Amino acid sequence: MNVSLQQLKVFIAVARQRSFTRAAREFDLTQSAVSRCVRELEEAIAFRLFDRTTRQVELTTAGSRLERRIGRLIEEIELTLREERAAHEEHTGLVVIACDPVTSAGWLPERLARTAGMFPDLIVTAKEQPQHAVLAAIEQGEVDFGVLCDANFAGADTFHAQPLVSTPLCAVLRATHPLAAGAALHWEALRGTQLVTLNAEAGTRNVTGRALGTHRIDAQRANECGHVAAALRMIELGLGIGVLPVDAHGAGLPASLVARALVPEVSVTTMLVRRRNRSLRPNADAVWSLFAGKESPAHAGACASTLAATANRTTKGATDEPIPLVPNDEALMRAS
Repeated sequence: MNVSLQQLKVFIAVARQRSFTRAAREFDLTQSAVSRCVRELEEAIAFRLFDRTTRQVELTTAGSRLERRIGRLIEEIELTLREERAAHEEHTGLVVIACDPVTSAGWLPERLARTAGMFPDLIVTAKEQPQHAVLAAIEQGEVDFGVLCDANFAGADTFHAQPLVSTPLCAVLRATHPLAAGAALHWEALRGTQLVTLNAEAGTRNVTGRALGTHRIDAQRANECGHVAAALRMIELGLGIGVLPVDAHGAGLPASLVARALVPEVSVTTMLVRRRNRSLRPNADAVWSLFAGKESPAHAGACASTLAATANRTTKGATDEPIPLVPNDEALMRAS
């Protein structure tokens, strides 16, 4: 069956107008051209669409059924084409982004706000999912692209990742905690303490686990959370010391908590991820470009080039020196 979209559109026009002449004017065609178009359609589908008399044109029963169904389909096709044309010519339409819990709580909201201000006619929605689900959504085309932390994943041939900003892993603890005395904290000082970390769904477990393993810190002594907010609440309630990707100056933390840079420095990288060899739609590409701007959000953490200086910078209420590699007995007793 060889049926063209033009034939179907002409059929719908004749059915709506109940006139070959008026349908011809709608398409700027001759009446004979419209008649030929309908006749060729009828021949292709092997049934009559109209009962024609010298005075009127009426749909057959089959033609009436086809008009209802084809009419809706053509409207949907034309709407889709208009939306896609607008997306190419203007920053309009819908862009869907998948993100892990870390970026949804920290880096992403600021970028979404900037996008809304810059492209007021563009709708950008974020879907928070575990990291593996974010990657699956990108691969299957369910979202335009994703934003992940520590996107250390298999499938380099499948995905293209663009690093954006590095955020240091910091110790987050009560301001009154004895280990908060220094401006920075050696990893070994965490030995024997109860920890609060993020789980695999948050996308940072690999980085955190490697750092804890390198410094021989028992990772089993950790409460694992899927969201930074839950981890901070646990820390506030005295359930452990957090090892989290946060601003080393404590920006955005509750007033009762402080962040201390962990040394040697270990960072988590936030990155944009999309399907390799698949171009983004123009509106999604505009959002990608804005997200990938050189200016980093104020709360996103220090850039890699400045993290070393952060570890040694004096923080309000802290001394200039990192605390000892292993705290003394009195500090451990007060921490327990």
